[in-house]
Amino acid sequence: MRHVEVRKGAYVDSVTLMQVSRRVADLDGVDAALVAMTTDLNLELAAGMGFEVPAGTTGNEMLVALAAASEDDLATARDEVEAALAAASRPATTGFGDAPPPLTVRAATRDLDPDGTVALVSTPGQYAFVDALDAVEAGLLTMIFSDNVPVEQEVTLKRRAAETDALVMGPDCGTAVVGGVGLGFANVVRPGPVGIVAASGTGAQHLMSLLDGADVGISHCLGVGGRDLSSAVGGMSTLRALDLLAADPATELVVVISKPPAPEVAQRVRDHAASLGRKVLFGLLGAGQPDLTATAAAVVAAAGGTWKAPQHWAGAVEKVRDSGALRGLFVGGTMRDEASIIATETLGEDQVMVDFGDDELTRGRPHPMIDGSLRVERIEREIDDPACGVLLLDVVLGLGSDPDPAAGLVDAVRRATAAGLPVVTSVVGTRDDPQDLLRQCATLTEAGAAVHLSNAEAAREAVRLVEGATR
Repeated sequence: MRHVEVRKGAYVDSVTLMQVSRRVADLDGVDAALVAMTTDLNLELAAGMGFEVPAGTTGNEMLVALAAASEDDLATARDEVEAALAAASRPATTGFGDAPPPLTVRAATRDLDPDGTVALVSTPGQYAFVDALDAVEAGLLTMIFSDNVPVEQEVTLKRRAAETDALVMGPDCGTAVVGGVGLGFANVVRPGPVGIVAASGTGAQHLMSLLDGADVGISHCLGVGGRDLSSAVGGMSTLRALDLLAADPATELVVVISKPPAPEVAQRVRDHAASLGRKVLFGLLGAGQPDLTATAAAVVAAAGGTWKAPQHWAGAVEKVRDSGALRGLFVGGTMRDEASIIATETLGEDQVMVDFGDDELTRGRPHPMIDGSLRVERIEREIDDPACGVLLLDVVLGLGSDPDPAAGLVDAVRRATAAGLPVVTSVVGTRDDPQDLLRQCATLTEAGAAVHLSNAEAAREAVRLVEGATR
């Protein structure tokens, strides 16, 4: 039994709709459920699930597509959709005669919280610029979680921020910690002397997790967006963040990390850091540069701590299947970049590394750290592909992420290892993250995966497996 309905004039954010879809799909007797806005990607997804969407559907409507074993199951699924959407759309209650809520960031700052210092923008990328500019004009530290924001708009925002003493964190800034408060996909870390400037979301998470494992805490982590150290942007937010941390009495040591930067921008940042009178370390990924684990070890030493090598657990399969190549499937772009750099040093280009958090793959759907179903589908295809010799994965914990990401991977990992395909996984997280770090690791190791708390070491183990098979 199938039900397909397009609702005009209805809108709920994509993360909430993903949760509604999952809640309905988990009901007994329900074979498939997709509740989503009618973006091109979601319409393609619906077609791939066998649903026929009415002709003339535009991108500004809501699709409810259900498949169930019987009419009763279908009716139950429809009732559950209504209940879930009603709960998600219930407006906040206000007292009679209360003033209407503010419609802009500047109005909220003026009317509700004149002492507010941080704004978080998470609207769809094509609309984020207006809200972010409003926050920048108010002089706020402005975190732009939104992706798919054009680089020209990013440059405009950051130039304006230089004039208003604001800081633009992003776009596509997935992680920040300001005054001990985690924003976006932040991990739960302890306070401490280290300030981080990060042109890298999952890179910031990995560094914070490695430092937490060595009992070194964080003062602030200021994400600046993965493009900030590109030639087009010129490091504008990185320079501003360095100034802020250098003036912060709680920060004794600063570390700058980034995906591979433009060389001239990296040099500009190094020169500026040298003028601050504060110790600054660098972890800028690239060929011949330290990986994030090595950077973490250097930071721990500089902070007066004792470095402890990250834990790891052996996998059930220790031989490459059919002398196949390395396949890396990641939810973290920096995890992918770091693994690719390590693998290329030994294997050359005989590898495939995919970042499922890339803008092209998140347009119209939740980030894979929230919904990993697209990666699981790819894992299933790699299991059936004899050219795949080793699977390299990452699992990223923290606030806002899937509450149990290992559970979503375990069946595919078990099938892979049963087929003789080695699976090597890095897990990024802290002991206080809500997903329970050690439980996540145990779930994956029990399914046969080799698990590392260092992404770099996970990549090296995968490379060793492939290299050993080619000798």
